[in-house]
Amino acid sequence: MAAIRVLIVDDSAVVRKQLTAIFDDYPDIEVVGTAPDPFVARRRIKELEPDVLTLDVEMPRMDGLTFLSNLMRLRPMPVVMVSTLTQKGADVTLRALELGAFDFVSKPTMGVEERLQEYADELATKVRAASRANVERLGLRSARAVQSGGAPVKQTSHFATTNKIIAIGASTGGTEAVADILAGMPADAPGIVVTQHLPGSFSEAFAKRLDGQSAMRVRLAGDRETIRNGNVYIAPGGDHHLAVHRNGADFICRLEARERVSGHRPSVDVLFDSVATKAGRNAVGVLLTGMGADGAAGLKAMRDSGAPTICQDEATSVVWGMPGVAVKMGAACEVLPLERIGAAILKAAR
Repeated sequence: MAAIRVLIVDDSAVVRKQLTAIFDDYPDIEVVGTAPDPFVARRRIKELEPDVLTLDVEMPRMDGLTFLSNLMRLRPMPVVMVSTLTQKGADVTLRALELGAFDFVSKPTMGVEERLQEYADELATKVRAASRANVERLGLRSARAVQSGGAPVKQTSHFATTNKIIAIGASTGGTEAVADILAGMPADAPGIVVTQHLPGSFSEAFAKRLDGQSAMRVRLAGDRETIRNGNVYIAPGGDHHLAVHRNGADFICRLEARERVSGHRPSVDVLFDSVATKAGRNAVGVLLTGMGADGAAGLKAMRDSGAPTICQDEATSVVWGMPGVAVKMGAACEVLPLERIGAAILKAAR
């Protein structure tokens, strides 16, 4: 099998050299060129025809987001953003995902030597996945990323505690898939809990972005917080898993500080297993696009407990890893394109 051809775009010569050295350690990845800015990158893309692009978030001479938007419109291809773990970096990176970037990797800013191998392995894994990405779907996402006509109106009334739980899990490509689903939810929909694989510093920015796009209220989940209709609770990234427990008749969020499960913290499997145990048939499980298998076993547990379960189909997934594994193990009651999942959730919840 031919090596994956990568073009590195970064204004820092040091970073370009570092990334090249990292990829040299992986025989299935070949750096075919580098570029210090988007203008050089455009020429190199035509000359070298890379399979995957790595792109710095902040670029000189042309805004990085403008370059990404133009690239996805004129020559859609998998792009892995290389960002910093800052609030500004989180906001820009989430916008990049909205504009069609495949995924992102956060550069270590502290403890570089200790974290370098972990960073290198993550970068190589995501470049490999990007080379197999649904580029058509990435291009479609970019084309739809236009300015909205204003934030949806929120209901101001007090919401009752929910008697149904909608549990959603996602990874690569999931930030926009979750946004699409929540944008179609009515303000009084049953309470929704979401585990999306994101670093801790990105999850707050993610919740804020979703809150501005949905009629429901979206925020990071708090420990022991009561789950109410009309509200969405996002798992904080990094240090805790999100699980659903009972407090009398109410469902509550619990943040659990334990080891990674299925390779992740927060883990979709932890969320789905807890919902299967505490809510049973009074829940709906949804597994969206993502690499790996996290959430597949948990979704099967939800189905076995009597809950309706839905997987995103391969055609509309950026990566059909997690939902694909779930489908193969018989965890899905339905396999649907993304644009039909919102309506299916509401029908199942009724």
